[in-house]
Amino acid sequence: EIAYAVTETGVVDFYSVKGQDSSRLLSTISTDIAGDITAMSATAPHKSLFGFINEDAELSIIKPFFKVDFANNQRSLTPIVQRPFGESPLPALFDDEGYTVQQFVFAEEESAIGVLYQLQNNDVWFARFEGEENMLTEEIEWQVEQTELTFVEGKIDQLLISPDASRIFIITKNELYVANSRFGGEVELLYTKNISRSGNRLTTAKLLAGANSLMLGYSDGLIYQWFETNSKTGRDFVQVREFTFGSTPITAIYPEYYRRTFIAASDKNIKVFHTTSDAELWQGVLPSIQNTNGVTNRTIDVQFSPRSNAFVVLSDDALHVLNIQNEHPEVTWSGLWQEVWYEGYPDAGYVWQSSSASDDFESKFSLVPITFGTLKAAMYAMLFAVPIGLAAAIYTAYFMAPSVRKFVKPTVEIMEALPTVILGFLAGLWLAPIIEEKLPAVILLIILLPVAIFVTAFAWHNIPQKLRNRMPTGWDSILLLPIIAGVGYFSFEMSPLVEEWLFDGNTRLYITNELGITFDQRNSLIVGIAMGFAVIPTIFSIAEDAVFSVPKTLSSGSLALGATQWQTLVKVVLLTASPGIFSAIMMGLGRAVGETMIVLMATGNTPIMDWSIFQGMRTLSANIAVEMPESEVGSSHYRILFLAAFVLFIFTFVFNTIAEFVRQRLREKYSSL
Repeated sequence: EIAYAVTETGVVDFYSVKGQDSSRLLSTISTDIAGDITAMSATAPHKSLFGFINEDAELSIIKPFFKVDFANNQRSLTPIVQRPFGESPLPALFDDEGYTVQQFVFAEEESAIGVLYQLQNNDVWFARFEGEENMLTEEIEWQVEQTELTFVEGKIDQLLISPDASRIFIITKNELYVANSRFGGEVELLYTKNISRSGNRLTTAKLLAGANSLMLGYSDGLIYQWFETNSKTGRDFVQVREFTFGSTPITAIYPEYYRRTFIAASDKNIKVFHTTSDAELWQGVLPSIQNTNGVTNRTIDVQFSPRSNAFVVLSDDALHVLNIQNEHPEVTWSGLWQEVWYEGYPDAGYVWQSSSASDDFESKFSLVPITFGTLKAAMYAMLFAVPIGLAAAIYTAYFMAPSVRKFVKPTVEIMEALPTVILGFLAGLWLAPIIEEKLPAVILLIILLPVAIFVTAFAWHNIPQKLRNRMPTGWDSILLLPIIAGVGYFSFEMSPLVEEWLFDGNTRLYITNELGITFDQRNSLIVGIAMGFAVIPTIFSIAEDAVFSVPKTLSSGSLALGATQWQTLVKVVLLTASPGIFSAIMMGLGRAVGETMIVLMATGNTPIMDWSIFQGMRTLSANIAVEMPESEVGSSHYRILFLAAFVLFIFTFVFNTIAEFVRQRLREKYSSL
């Protein structure tokens, strides 16, 4: 609605930039800066602070501001200029009258002000002002710590400082110096980087929003992005990306307030880039730099609006406003599905992190980790559910006595009516702590249970025929109930001894320290058991109906021809029922892919890409359930969540389509039986 221009003499002009009154001067406020101003600087755009240093090396800071009134229910804005650190200038940076400040930058953070300045003799100093309010006079008393930066060599081209005054950047013709200025009087040089390029000179440099990335523009039209990251040898300041403008020199770089979008300008043309998506969003000529006579005017400055829906261009003759539509610059194919090198990360990767407490947070919208999590959760659930569900269905339909089947089948099917939120609650709060504490028992159970079943079957097969005939046909499985209970009890009782013997008394620490495997309490094993428990009834019911529906004439004919029950099952019954069995598996897979509450409550919901059974995951459905309530309607985050839902739909659609295609082929192949 209102733009302001701050002149080098401390005068602030306010312009209307809305509607037909665009570029109309509203008011002019003189700030009456003390002394003759020798240098001027501005902080990051979202801070809206402007500093002036006079010939006495005194720093004065102003802040253009807008007072909002609602008189007569009408909203109005009144431009004012504040002096946030008092009407008087800050104490002098130095007392030597022989020098003045040639250029400086400053930043404010929690009643502290950091000032990086260069004198006429090319010396560079850093000063940190600490302010404390006097309880009697209510005036701010300043204490200053100063450090001369003797490590800088060569003629200084540009000075930069982060918005929180914790990092300073000094750029010479060939070198970039990055120093830690968080502790005021103890400035520590962190990195010295050679930024020279043969035959091409550095023309401009700018910090992006958040001050984590430094953009360097060169005379050949190339722009490089640098930021601090972790490397194999420790922290380092590295060049990450390259943007191509053209063959003309880069004259200026103008960043947005909060996002990683910036305008690069040459003498006549501009381009809009977004660093996270590595995308060129727009290119063209600024219409505001040509007057009615066709003469090109010089562009003095370009600034984005806080909402990034417009930018103002200050040229020689006027102030111009250009509206822009750039709501979702970070949403590109590469940003969603390819590796992206985010600020502060050691290398490119797939990352989902949609929000943060910081306004200048770099959103990370890779759908790969949550898609991976969906497939991982479904895989472990199917590994648990398919063997149990199919084996139970085949035994119940083919071997079990009808009197037992009429109790077993409804009992298993009624399990499907259990709310998944209950299963997720039990898995997260009851099962997960038990498995963490008794992990050796789970390992023993996986090993001993199949062995015990085979040993029992072998023993039953070799006992006298008279004893076996006492057991009614189809009731054999009842013998396994006490065996399973006994093996389970034995495994859990032996868990402490096994843990002490094999894992030095703490299985979790052994897995983490000795094997180097991260162990989360709510992991893929928990999800596999809980979600497998939810999927088993679906697989069991459909597969059991398919096997039971095989005409008895087929199995009777096979048996009459001399085939055994197992031969008849494998060669006749299962082949005939294979379309239904395959449909059962695919229906179970479809449910596992779309399951929400179990994976929401039984995992850590961490979007990581690791097949380890001891780590969790975040799935598409759980991600939508968690983040949709907090997303801003219409935002990139909001739209990407709908895209995630569409991806989930595509998954289920593809699985069901494949299932139907294979089922039809199996039906055609074995219908002759």
